[in-house]
Amino acid sequence: MKRILSGIKPSGAIHIGNYFAMIKPMVDSQLRGTLLCFIANLHAQTTLFEGKRLSQLTKDAFIDLLALGIDPHKSILWVQSDVPEVCELTWYLSTVTPFGLLQRCHAYKDAVANDIAASDGLFQYPVLMAADILLYQSNIVPVGRDQKQHVEVSRDIALKFNQVFGEVLTIPEPEIAESFAVLSGLDGRKMSKSYDNTLEIFGDEKVLRKKVMGIITDSTPVEAPKDPDASVIYQLYSLFVNKEKAEEMAQKYRAGGMGYGEAKKELFGVFWEYFRPYREQRAKIEADKVYVDEMRKLGEQKARALAMETLEKVRELVGTAI
Repeated sequence: MKRILSGIKPSGAIHIGNYFAMIKPMVDSQLRGTLLCFIANLHAQTTLFEGKRLSQLTKDAFIDLLALGIDPHKSILWVQSDVPEVCELTWYLSTVTPFGLLQRCHAYKDAVANDIAASDGLFQYPVLMAADILLYQSNIVPVGRDQKQHVEVSRDIALKFNQVFGEVLTIPEPEIAESFAVLSGLDGRKMSKSYDNTLEIFGDEKVLRKKVMGIITDSTPVEAPKDPDASVIYQLYSLFVNKEKAEEMAQKYRAGGMGYGEAKKELFGVFWEYFRPYREQRAKIEADKVYVDEMRKLGEQKARALAMETLEKVRELVGTAI
């Protein structure tokens, strides 16, 4: 059975971009293979330097994923730092990773281009990500188009390692969901915590309503026809309804007579109802601390068991086995 690996960085509250681009496909993946899903809290340390905040965001993300449908008994759900073996493999991989390969990676290049002081952690980020993938012998890595490079780098590192030491690491394949490759945020740019243009799944109702009503639009009059395909409101609305309802909204746009304010109200309504059962499920899970702790421990045990299968072979090949 194929192993499908994905992770989420706990650098802020989970939003609908995370859900449709990553989490929903992960939940669906549980029906076609073994899902390996982790909270990438070590990766978050390249930008988040408040220990208590990172700890809380990590716990929140774990509960969020349980509430959104990741089954810890069917899948393996764990926190990255709970599996120290990933750091050991990162070192072994770094010894064969070309310096130039890391210099070409987007995160490092973007930091340099924007005059941001790039740490060694940021520079080594792709190697840790490769270790995340290769430690568990993952076959498939679902990613957005803008994240494809990470898998390509992991493939390059794995091929180099296998060439130097022997065939031990599985060469992963990227899987891109074209329909949700890039989701627009509330200001029209890519939805991102960095731009503060997200719509959080488990946020406060009043705050979220205000966010939706504040979506940036053009100055087209109420009575004038509008292009639904050019509207962030319509694009987001279409995520939460079936094709028939989406087409009804599109016709209202084209016919004119509907203002953006009305469209925003409809968007908030379908968004709020869509995630209602998930909010209720999350409240139940969060209230049961024993269950949450047990599921985290279960994920750690299952992930470390897989990790050691790979690491024992790697240690033998590189010469660090006892």
